[in-house]
Amino acid sequence: MRLWSLHPSYLDPRGLVALWREGLLAQAVLRGRTRGYRRHPQLARFLATAAPRRHIAAYLRAVRAEAARRGYHFGAGKVGRGGAAGPLAVSRGQLDFEWAHLCRKLAARAPAWRSRLAGVRRPRPHPLFRVVPGGVEPWERAGAARARPTQSPGRPRGRGRP
Repeated sequence: MRLWSLHPSYLDPRGLVALWREGLLAQAVLRGRTRGYRRHPQLARFLATAAPRRHIAAYLRAVRAEAARRGYHFGAGKVGRGGAAGPLAVSRGQLDFEWAHLCRKLAARAPAWRSRLAGVRRPRPHPLFRVVPGGVEPWERAGAARARPTQSPGRPRGRGRP
């Protein structure tokens, strides 16, 4: 499960659909409707709030808005109800880590899409998040966080794992 902290506009079509599906899975977990993934580290930031289901619904609404902007139809009825959810913090280090990770994935899976993002130096966060100083978040998979690229996030290195 990857619930990107990056703005969904950076995702290629395949990535956007995957994010929608994974967000719906996260919503099911937070509603107690599935036994799997209950301890998934990506859910930590939602579980740390007073209203995790409201925050995941806000997260999904932003993903759905990006899909609609592109002409896709992601069913609004699949997103849980809930009022406004205040922003969640994401560290700059986490955002940069995810940007490098996404760039590697896109270089292997969708090079043309990756080339469209070549000019991005400071990626924007998902609308639910506000950027704060700091490194890679503690909930990030330990192996992935240790494998942080030493090059600029704007330049993918090697083929890596898509």
